[in-house]
Amino acid sequence: MRHEPPPDARLGPLAPHIPADLYRQAQADGRPIVIVQTTDPARPARSYWVPVCIGLAVAIAAVGMVAAAIALCEFAMRTAAIIGSLSGPITLGLGLKLFNPKSK
Repeated sequence: MRHEPPPDARLGPLAPHIPADLYRQAQADGRPIVIVQTTDPARPARSYWVPVCIGLAVAIAAVGMVAAAIALCEFAMRTAAIIGSLSGPITLGLGLKLFNPKSK
């Protein structure tokens, strides 16, 4: 029976952890070759801290910006209400004179 070289010799390093004699024996017997990755590709927990902290900082900044915008709008409305209430009779009189002229 003719033996072919293992895949890593023909196509590059596809499975460098399979010894050539085991590959040839499995090929001769007709057994399938199953490759199981034993290394754990999980990232350590410390590598997630920086993205989580950046995300939290952005979220807190967004909440702060919304709170500042609401406070600014509330301040503007209260100021307008105070000015309007203090100058009510004067403004009413000027408005009537400006918008209802007697000469046409």
